[in-house]
Amino acid sequence: MRNRIPVPGGLTFAVLALALVLGAAPARAFFGLGSRHTAVTPQGDAVLLPLAGVADGKAHFFELRDAGKAVRFFVVQSADGVVRAAFDACDVCYHARKGYVQDGEQMVCVNCSQRFHVARINEVQGGCNPAPLERTVDGDTLRIPLAALRAGAGYF
Repeated sequence: MRNRIPVPGGLTFAVLALALVLGAAPARAFFGLGSRHTAVTPQGDAVLLPLAGVADGKAHFFELRDAGKAVRFFVVQSADGVVRAAFDACDVCYHARKGYVQDGEQMVCVNCSQRFHVARINEVQGGCNPAPLERTVDGDTLRIPLAALRAGAGYF
């Protein structure tokens, strides 16, 4: 009798395949194994994020829990040096609650696979574009008004 190497079961294989295709963070979130969104707490009337933590060209995903609702958004610095912010949802696919993943200088809708250049965030809205989020830079801090986050709660 030969020794057999155990083959992962169907579910294990599906999780591994999804992790490879989408990246580990979205797969974890999809299967409820933890969120890729970092929890934030407002300070007064805004969420304040240190620019040093988001100014690396990578999308950083956040979640604000407000009035029983989880409002998700991301912040990314484009190659032109502008720090951009958008809800992790769009006007078309928000109901799927899948959001976006980053692929180089593109944000990709996990639901429909549409791709959007990072430099278009906050410039183009509607359709499957990331829904823009008001933000200002104050010195070394990115300020996102709590009212702007609450205005997007319907996406979630």
